[in-house]
Amino acid sequence: MLNLTERVAQALLEIDAVGFSPHSPIRFKSGILSPIYVDNRCLPFHPPQWRIVIEGFRALIAEQGLTFDVVAGVAVGGVPHSAALAYTLGCPSVFVRKEAKEHGRGKQVEGGSLSGQRTLLVEDLVTTGGSSLAAVAALRAEDARVDAVVTIVSYGFAEAEQAFTAAGVRLYALTHLDALITQARALGKLSESDAAIVAHWYQNPHDWTPT
Repeated sequence: MLNLTERVAQALLEIDAVGFSPHSPIRFKSGILSPIYVDNRCLPFHPPQWRIVIEGFRALIAEQGLTFDVVAGVAVGGVPHSAALAYTLGCPSVFVRKEAKEHGRGKQVEGGSLSGQRTLLVEDLVTTGGSSLAAVAALRAEDARVDAVVTIVSYGFAEAEQAFTAAGVRLYALTHLDALITQARALGKLSESDAAIVAHWYQNPHDWTPT
């Protein structure tokens, strides 16, 4: 029987939210060239797999004993998941824009007052952690108390772990790169040779170049 990490990885692979392109890599916003991509924005289109993710967040929260008053999501990728999780838990929900609006009330955090509120941030994906920690800073600027982020997938980069630690934030992921590779091979979506390329990339993603 698959554990939670494996079930989430399998669910993402089933709907092609994860793909491998070792010979035509993509470039992250951070500049890293990658032979694997993750696009969790398609999850709401697939209710059975999305349910696995939302229930997975519930299980993770219970297992880690996370306590909070408000659930927040990072626009746009994290918002469907944060909203669904908050609705399921019966919690208030807010979302964080990438930057403050240039019109209207000029707000970056939308939904309600966060003054003194323990806030759990939900992400769909964490690579280097820059976007997540920018959202944490925006929430803290609204006087929210933020010390934990949950994400569907984390690449597990050392620089991200260091950045979260420096910011005083704990990161929890439903699944990670090793599980995605293992399940992709089990489902026949990744060959042994391509898996070796992805593993080699993971050893030094900043300096990797396709062969």
